[in-house]
Amino acid sequence: MGGKSKSLFRLGTILLLSLSVILSGCSGGTKSGGGKNTPEQSAGENNGGKVEPFEISVFIGEAGQQPTPDNKIYKMIKEETGATFKFEFLAGDIDQKLGVMIAGSDYPDVMTGNTKLTAAGAYIPLEDLIEEHAPNLKKHYERYWNMMKDPNDGHIYILPNYGVLNGDPVSNWYAGPAFWIQKAVLEDAGYPQVKTLDEYFDLIAKYKEKYPTIDGTPTIGFEILNYDWRNWGLFNAPQHLIGHPNNGGVVVENGKAEIFADKDYAKRYYQKLNEMNAAGLVDKEAFTQNYDQYMAKISSGAVLGMFDQHWNFQTAEESLITQERHERTYIGLPLVYDTSIRDHYKDRPALNLNNGFGISVNAKDPVKIIKLMDRLIEEDWQKILLWGIPDEDYYVNEEGRFMKTQEQRDKFNDGTWKLGNKADAWVKFAPKMEGFFSDGNSTDAAAQPEEFKAGLKPYDRQFLEAYGFDSPVQFFSEAPENDIAYPAWSIDLVDGSEAKIVNTKQNELSTKYLPKAILAKPSEFDKVWNEYVSEIGKLNIKAYEDRINEVLQWRTDTWSVK
Repeated sequence: MGGKSKSLFRLGTILLLSLSVILSGCSGGTKSGGGKNTPEQSAGENNGGKVEPFEISVFIGEAGQQPTPDNKIYKMIKEETGATFKFEFLAGDIDQKLGVMIAGSDYPDVMTGNTKLTAAGAYIPLEDLIEEHAPNLKKHYERYWNMMKDPNDGHIYILPNYGVLNGDPVSNWYAGPAFWIQKAVLEDAGYPQVKTLDEYFDLIAKYKEKYPTIDGTPTIGFEILNYDWRNWGLFNAPQHLIGHPNNGGVVVENGKAEIFADKDYAKRYYQKLNEMNAAGLVDKEAFTQNYDQYMAKISSGAVLGMFDQHWNFQTAEESLITQERHERTYIGLPLVYDTSIRDHYKDRPALNLNNGFGISVNAKDPVKIIKLMDRLIEEDWQKILLWGIPDEDYYVNEEGRFMKTQEQRDKFNDGTWKLGNKADAWVKFAPKMEGFFSDGNSTDAAAQPEEFKAGLKPYDRQFLEAYGFDSPVQFFSEAPENDIAYPAWSIDLVDGSEAKIVNTKQNELSTKYLPKAILAKPSEFDKVWNEYVSEIGKLNIKAYEDRINEVLQWRTDTWSVK
């Protein structure tokens, strides 16, 4: 789930002194029906050479922390464009929060994407705004324009935050799904090659028996998160264990999707978890904890393994890095049931549909907002947003390559430092460039090969050398080309539709029965599983699968990426 970027000129000290006057001719106060700005003009209002301030209220649909009032990046944005941000982060249940917002039509200016909000008419269409006021955004999304259109009415409501590539994807850091294991477990076992689910749990069992506590905390063999929308920690593993990529709740074979929740290969996974629970490896609080509690356990260093997406627990891992407990950080393993199966966890970046920012129907000045986004997608600002300030957050070596000192790397991984020195709350969901800048530098510091190698901690360097790898990504098979309609998880089921109702009921059944099956006595597992499958069989699963397949076909027919 790392930042990325793009830029038109090298930044130096002069930029820092001149940001407030770069756009002295701007006049961003025009309404949709008013006069147009010239291409050189930006979001801020020109008032005799003075940038006119304006505030944007932003709802982030996940938990987060407020940036500090003196955050240097937000101050720079304000100096140039006049824009300040008032962030509201999710506290509690997302569905409850959205229900309250929708019932009262209580929408801030900008909101992260959510299909419930789209169905409620909470966002404005963006295509005309972009065509008229945002040439940089139009260029940014040009190859993906058809993909961004809502299949229900053909409008663009959300600007995807990830998946727009400039050049072939290169990464040394893996953000996606995997069975994660503490590096200490592999080190203690002599750095074995771990390919199958059985091998994985055998290692965890032996390590937990050998080390029942870690720094005084009882060792947790395997952790599971099934909370709110982050239910993939419980639901999604079976598709990967049979060699399929992440398509959410379905497996897609030859262009056709079907659910896998009730299949025998899913049963095989949950029966294994049942055995591991009986052996004392599964966290006893796994099915009652919330996300914060899950993260606290990981950052304690006591959790040996879990199935999750790396970006989802990255903050907890950063805490371990800050504590210099590098042996307690994780490596992702692309496990399969048996070695005849080729792993397919790693995929090529796909457009992150329904995720990103949309402008609400209550926005006071959509033109100013879209012009701000248009300015911030330019390469000079992308370098600031994603690498930082030159000579302060990184340096440029004699070959023109972006690099960091060790002190700069340490700060970049420090969550407290980020609150005052990065604009992560905005950047995570805003349009961004991925791949390479025009000068050949990577848009992501983690993907800059020489910077990644230079930044490796001695422990991590030794760990990778033991496997003969240069980066953690090499644990995974290379990703094949994505099918044009991939991924199925981004398909909007449409609130109130039979497909949505069926999917919701199926998720409720999974949330009820899977923990029950995992926690049951092994002799009672089959009984619980059969009851679960029987209840799924009472649902109109065909309505759900038909909606998925209908949109997959629509994508195949209408999407074009040159």
